[in-house]
Amino acid sequence: MTDAIAAGSILIEEGAHLPDSLLLPGEPGSNGWTALNGARSTFEKDIREAGWTFFFMAGEIQATVFGFDRQEILRTALQRLIAKVKSRECNSIEITRVSGKSFLGVPYVTVSAHPRHLQKGLVFAAASSHPLE
Repeated sequence: MTDAIAAGSILIEEGAHLPDSLLLPGEPGSNGWTALNGARSTFEKDIREAGWTFFFMAGEIQATVFGFDRQEILRTALQRLIAKVKSRECNSIEITRVSGKSFLGVPYVTVSAHPRHLQKGLVFAAASSHPLE
C-alpha cells in the first residue's frame, strides 16, 4: 500500500457505498482502504454519470513521521491521515505531496492530503448521517 502513496494518489475506504455501475479499479490495502489505480479521469467521469459527487474538501491535512524505515514511516503517516479523514466523516483521501527530509540526521517524511467524500447526490452528507442504500 505504501507504494501507492504519491502525489495524486486517491484512496477510498473499503466498504464505502459506490454506484452499482462502478467497479473500483484498485487494490485493497491492509489498512482498510483501496488505492485507486489507473484512469482517475475515467473514475471521476463514471461517478458523475451515475449521479454521484466526489467532494473535494478544503483545508490540507498533514502528517509528519520520523524514522529510518521509509516504508514504515509512510505507513504511519498514512494511518494518521486516515484518522483525520475519518474524524471529518469522509470516505476518501487524495494525497497532494510527499516529501522527505532529515533533522539532526534523523530522516522524516511529511505527507499532505485533502479529505474527499464520495456519495450519491450534490449535497454533502457526512458518512455517518446516511445509511447505505
